[in-house]
Amino acid sequence: MINLLQNTTSQAMTTTSDFYQKNALQFYSSTVGVDAQELYKFFLPLIPNGGHILDAGCGSGRDARVFLNWGYKVTAFDASANLAAMASQLTGLAVQTCLFDEFQTKRQFDGIWACASLLHVPYSDLAATINHLAGFLVLGGYFYCSFKYGQGEALRDGRHFTYMDDALLQDTLSSTELRVHKSWTTHDLRPERANEQWLNVILGLKA
Repeated sequence: MINLLQNTTSQAMTTTSDFYQKNALQFYSSTVGVDAQELYKFFLPLIPNGGHILDAGCGSGRDARVFLNWGYKVTAFDASANLAAMASQLTGLAVQTCLFDEFQTKRQFDGIWACASLLHVPYSDLAATINHLAGFLVLGGYFYCSFKYGQGEALRDGRHFTYMDDALLQDTLSSTELRVHKSWTTHDLRPERANEQWLNVILGLKA
């Protein structure tokens, strides 16, 4: 893996969002139909009926659409303007275009959903980014995020990746207001990448 610890969040996310800008249709097509029920089943029971979910780095809008169909309120944003436009068309939402640390709202959310999105933030800035998003959680809210399983950082196909395992997760959370409610590993939900492992995490605010 290529060490990118000297990269700033802005540099890494700009590089990554450029990739998604150029490959938006291909990424949309490869992810919009993926069945993520295996992930929803641990997160959604923690969210009150009709609760408000922030989809942070929503990509194709696949998950936001499911949440809307199941009666939840959803706010969504993505760093790629092209993907945000596609997600808007899919969901009917006004999907914002912004980086994680640029997102601002007066709303508070019952849950935050960051599926395969925070892994693009450099490790040195990950705790601050998580804390920034957690500031929009209601008391008793929950925060789902997922990372490719492992350690280190890498530049792959024009995208920055931060890998995560349980030990790194604990180190990351030590300077945040969050604790691990549940963590588990899965294989990639896309059949052609079933050999890749992911660390899935549901976080809650510390008492």
